[in-house]
Formats: sequence, C-alpha cells, structure tokens
Amino acid sequence: MVALIVILVILILSAAWGALAYNALVAARNMVTHAFSRIDVQLQRRHDLIPNLVESVKGYMTHEQDTLNQVIAARTAAQQAQVQVKGDPTDGAAMVALAGAETALGGALGRLFALTESYPDLKANQNMLMLQEELSSTENKVSFARQALNDAVLNYNNRLQSFPVNLFAANFNFKQAQMWEMEDKSVREVPTISF
Repeated sequence: MVALIVILVILILSAAWGALAYNALVAARNMVTHAFSRIDVQLQRRHDLIPNLVESVKGYMTHEQDTLNQVIAARTAAQQAQVQVKGDPTDGAAMVALAGAETALGGALGRLFALTESYPDLKANQNMLMLQEELSSTENKVSFARQALNDAVLNYNNRLQSFPVNLFAANFNFKQAQMWEMEDKSVREVPTISF
C-alpha cells in the first residue's frame, strides 16, 4: 500500500513538472512571437515609407530608373519574406531569408541615397529630408526590436535545450528558433547617410 502511494505521488509530481515545463516553453515561444511582432511593425513602417521615397526621388532621378526598380524589387522581396516569418517566427529558414531580404533592401536604399548626392535640388527637398529622418528613426527602432527578438530567442532556446526539458520538447513540436543575424559583416557598420 505504501509503495502504491509513493508511486502515485511520483506520477503526480512528474505530471505537474511536465505541465510546468510545457507551459514555460509555450510562454518562451510566445515571447519570441511577441518580439517578432515588434520588429514586424517597424519593418512594415519602413516598407510603407519606401514608395513615398521613390516618388520623391523619381522626378529628380530620371536617369536612375534601374536603381529605383532595384529598391522596389528589394522592398517586395522583403515584404514576402516578412509574411513567411509571420506564420512561424521560430522557423529558422524563414528568419534567415527575412534577414537576407532586409539586408538587400538596406543595400538598395544605400545605393539610392548615394545617388541622391548628385542631385542638389533633391538634397534640399523638404519631403526628402523628412523621409530620410523617418527612415533613420525606423532603422533605430528596428535595431532595438531586433535586440529584443534575439533576447527572446536566446531565452526560448535555452529552455528548449535544457535537460530534462529537451527530452520531451520535440514530442510537442517545439523547435529551436533562429536569431536575427546579419550575414554581411559590412552591414554591422553604422551607415552614413547625408543629404
């Protein structure tokens, strides 16, 4: 009889521990999703500013249509990658694709800003100056949100890989999340944009 009670207590404690561990993983995964949603808002803001930027520049840069088309194509690719990550922010391949698309978009914008240096009227345009300030502010917000995402991913992955949680996490469809990392080392440098 005592052995049965001991076994029953062990089973109840094991079930309680399992429920607590599962709930902690769910909470950590939800923090990753929440942190990505903060980036998502800023990326959408960035993507919404780009058509205004292209319109402002279009009249001045009639000979630079290729650069404008590259910015538009990079924006479209970044938006498509963003939709993929929205479905599952813990999907490592989707996160890598989004980081790559955003890097390409940043490069295209950098080339556009470099070309604007050749157009003095454009550099003095108030709408262009306002858009530059908005993009700069958005880039800062994306940077802070990316740090929050990486912190949430680190916490989630630590929980997921810790023993003994790692023994049963895969059975409940928990998978390791991918941090937002820049592949191009030159992207880590602070860009200088001047008009």
